[in-house]
Amino acid sequence: MSAEAADREAVSGSRPCTPPQASWFEFLLDPSLLEQHLFKCFFTDPSPVQLIVQFLEQASKPSVNEQNQVQPPADNRRNRTLKLMALKVAAHLTWDLNLLEKGLTIPVLNMLLNEFLCVSSVPPGVKHVDLDLSTLPPTTAMAVLIYNRWAIRTIVLSSFPEKQTKPGPHQLNMMSLVQQEKELTENILSVLREQATDSITVLEGALNIKKDFYIHTLRTLDLLAADPSTANGETESSTAGLRISADHLHCQVHYDLGGIYFQQGCSDPSVYEKAKEHFRKARELLTKLDSSASLCCVDEQRLAGYWSACKTLTETSDPGESQHTPYGQISCFMRNHDYGEVCHKLCVCNAVRDALEGGVLGVSFHQLLIKPSKNTISFLLEVCTRSLDKEHRSETSKRKMAIFIKTVCNRLEDVSLAFMVSSHKLFMELLQDEEKKILMEQMRKSSATVNLSAKPLPSFYDIPASASVNISQLEQQLILSLDPRHIRQILIELHGMAERPFWRVNSKWEVPVDYVNVILAIKDNLTRDLVYILMAKGLHCISIKDFAHARQLFTACLELVTEFSPKLRQVMLNELLLMEVRGHEAGAAEGNMERPPPDLVSRVRGYLEMRIHVTSQHCSGYLPLRQIVGEECVVFMLNWRENEYLTLQVPQSLVNSNPYIKLGQLIASTCKELPGPKESRRTAKELWEVVVQICSVSSQHKRSSDGRVSLLKQRESSMGILPRINLQYDFGLQEPLVLTTLISLFVRLHNIVRDDIVNEVTAEHISIWPSSLANLQSVDVEAVVVTLKELVNYALSLNPNNQSWLCTQADIYFVTNQYSAAMHYYLQAGTVCSDYFTKPVPPDVYTDQVLKRMIKCCSLLNCHTQCTASFVMLLCSKTGELAMHAASIPALQNPISDQHESAIKAIGQTELNSSNPEEVLQLAAQKRKKKFLQALAKLYF
Repeated sequence: MSAEAADREAVSGSRPCTPPQASWFEFLLDPSLLEQHLFKCFFTDPSPVQLIVQFLEQASKPSVNEQNQVQPPADNRRNRTLKLMALKVAAHLTWDLNLLEKGLTIPVLNMLLNEFLCVSSVPPGVKHVDLDLSTLPPTTAMAVLIYNRWAIRTIVLSSFPEKQTKPGPHQLNMMSLVQQEKELTENILSVLREQATDSITVLEGALNIKKDFYIHTLRTLDLLAADPSTANGETESSTAGLRISADHLHCQVHYDLGGIYFQQGCSDPSVYEKAKEHFRKARELLTKLDSSASLCCVDEQRLAGYWSACKTLTETSDPGESQHTPYGQISCFMRNHDYGEVCHKLCVCNAVRDALEGGVLGVSFHQLLIKPSKNTISFLLEVCTRSLDKEHRSETSKRKMAIFIKTVCNRLEDVSLAFMVSSHKLFMELLQDEEKKILMEQMRKSSATVNLSAKPLPSFYDIPASASVNISQLEQQLILSLDPRHIRQILIELHGMAERPFWRVNSKWEVPVDYVNVILAIKDNLTRDLVYILMAKGLHCISIKDFAHARQLFTACLELVTEFSPKLRQVMLNELLLMEVRGHEAGAAEGNMERPPPDLVSRVRGYLEMRIHVTSQHCSGYLPLRQIVGEECVVFMLNWRENEYLTLQVPQSLVNSNPYIKLGQLIASTCKELPGPKESRRTAKELWEVVVQICSVSSQHKRSSDGRVSLLKQRESSMGILPRINLQYDFGLQEPLVLTTLISLFVRLHNIVRDDIVNEVTAEHISIWPSSLANLQSVDVEAVVVTLKELVNYALSLNPNNQSWLCTQADIYFVTNQYSAAMHYYLQAGTVCSDYFTKPVPPDVYTDQVLKRMIKCCSLLNCHTQCTASFVMLLCSKTGELAMHAASIPALQNPISDQHESAIKAIGQTELNSSNPEEVLQLAAQKRKKKFLQALAKLYF
């Protein structure tokens, strides 16, 4: 051995042996290493949550093809193995959402749980609320419950305020990545909030299931990976996986539901009752369970806090509690709206806590002691006594309390109140004799020299914002205030106390990315903060439909920027326009169908005709324009049938340069020509070609975190470079004919790309579209299917009684083999057009094809064959029609079946005798149809 090698040996041998950090690819090369790593007794590096991040990050990396084009992540063995290993790590953590939420970001956890749903055989394309959990395999049902628990927990956690981390110099280059993740997170949260009602329904349904649940473990996941076909029976059996008792699950579900209801109580106080009931049941179940069990992840301290808050908010506190605890007394004051007492008592409680924890007493408490009432001092002494008796018995705590009492005595200017403290038992017990002697001497001197004419200082609670001495208090006021003048005054004071960017005080303050650079380029720090905060608060008010405050904030911001920036002035005018448009649309959604004022229509036209700058952002002439403003202006014109402008008056140069105008013009022209002869459908064909281009696989289809498809046009077309055209349900369209037109277009496109003539979807005006495609392979089938489903769902959310949309929805469910849902919508379509079947259903609604599909639904749902046979006979008024449909019903083909005999008897009844007069036959048939359909509707509604 060389001397150099010996030196290295000696040095390495003299150091403690630290295991090297394992890399993700090592587990990919040897999967058996994963369990060895996870089950190590000492701390593992990387940690389990870090491994999940690494595995999913590698599995979701895009690939590059031979033409150097970026492609979505490949569905190959490597990526599937990485995803499976991420799931196995989560299984090792027993799917503990507390651990996963702390260690993983929302996008990563969303990806993980979606993979979990896939591997657990949750039916794709079916809403969770439509699933019957009691009939699903245990591991499948549990995956659905974990996902929906995470969904509502994430909504609750996202509503908590966050302290924004201030980026250092080395982080500035990462701001774009951080912004991308922030946008991704907000997209996911938006979808979770939209689906919150469904998630709540799923979880409440789980509370009715009394059997135990099972969840995937490392072993069951290995079985699925080895051979899904042979392992399926075992992993779906009632004993596969980790058993979770019904009480354990119900306790957690009650806690999570209580949390979401409590959060919703801010806008609907009546919901607090639901929250309280769920928290009560969670508390009851928790007493029966072993709280140390790894499967029980209820935060008991937070549960206790929720419970106390719910009792106060629902005014059901125990009267005895109000008389014996400071908190109970404070709750009583709040119920009596005696808030001034509440402020004083909270201040006292916080001061006592700070004293016992060794903290510095706040300014508010020192101000309170300037001129307190006798009741305040009495309450202070009571809190001190109870705090020391119940929680702090050590000598250290007693000494801290003695120092606190000395401080109180020294600060009190009213000698009578000082003597009140000195005569209390705590003063006599805790202070040493020398301390008591000195304090008594000081109080006697104060009583002889007190200046009775001195004007007392103002109370802390009477001090206006301009005299505040605490930056955090001013920041809190800044967060809460919606008064532009008040916001400006607070910022002036804050900038006088510290020079830092106060637009970062609240991480929830956000302005569109298009405007960030322009605002942050403002040189004056105070002006920059004020513009940013006014805009962020105004946008938030619009999001919660508080248009009055939004108008005040935007108007103040407009007045401010007009003084120094023509560019920002135009930005604010655009945002004010968008606010007015949304305000009018919100009124229309609530039933106010008054047409918009001419001034608003004129301003919308003016915006659409504004020249879109194509210069670089670094050029002085660049005006940031938000894409959504253009989109919603076009939607506004369509919703209020400004078709004359879109089809005839809009300048052709504007149509050629603005893709939103082009699309709006095509939609308006197509609607205007309906139904029209075939020779007048030129614009319909042009609209068809544009939508086909948007749905072409030659475009890049970016799937967002919520699973929706955003279509991004990247190549030249007849419309130029087409930016993101949002044909999803958040497009904002409300005009029925426009929605019907778009639905019929996507129905035709859906039928062509699926190429299944037996299972086609129907819609109004479907004949105006081409019946074939020249290049069928170029259309992304998934994009078409997703868009059609979401478009129909959105249309029905606006008008659930549109019979055409209901029939289309029923057909969509029928062709995807969801027969129960299909029956629901077929029956609903009949209900709305027949006054609950008291009138005949129009033949254009219950067509021959619809009736055949309803019959098939009954048959495939394994309904009683007599019911199916009766359904055929009741809906068919002629013997020939009955014979035509009989072939589809197995029960009518068996000559020796009871069902066949029942059918023969039914046919032989008097009202079914063909010898009766025609009027008798029709009345009898109509009566049978009415009773049968009403009974069937009750079954499926």
